[in-house]
Amino acid sequence: MPTWEDVRRIALALPDAEETTTHGQPCFRVNGRPFVNTGRVQDAIVTRAPDEERDLLTSALPDVYFVTDHYLGWEAVLVRLDAVDEDELAGRIEDSYAFIAAKPPARPRKR
Repeated sequence: MPTWEDVRRIALALPDAEETTTHGQPCFRVNGRPFVNTGRVQDAIVTRAPDEERDLLTSALPDVYFVTDHYLGWEAVLVRLDAVDEDELAGRIEDSYAFIAAKPPARPRKR
């Protein structure tokens, strides 16, 4: 079973990826936008995907990919770490990164 350390290693190998937090939880960002983070479900991570890709993933591999009510309406798909192999995980993280990296950089937040 992949761990958060495996997620970290895969995510930080991507260009300009940075480790930070979002809502007090660990995450990885590119261009100021999160592409992987821990979520509200234990032993799962949140990745980003367009709606069509999310729907395809959750239909094809429902034991691995899912969405909770909290993430409905967001371009996100959750990944069960205890159900995914490392190659599949790496591919999902890379796809999430590519999806977010293609978006314009996030505007700095006002404090």
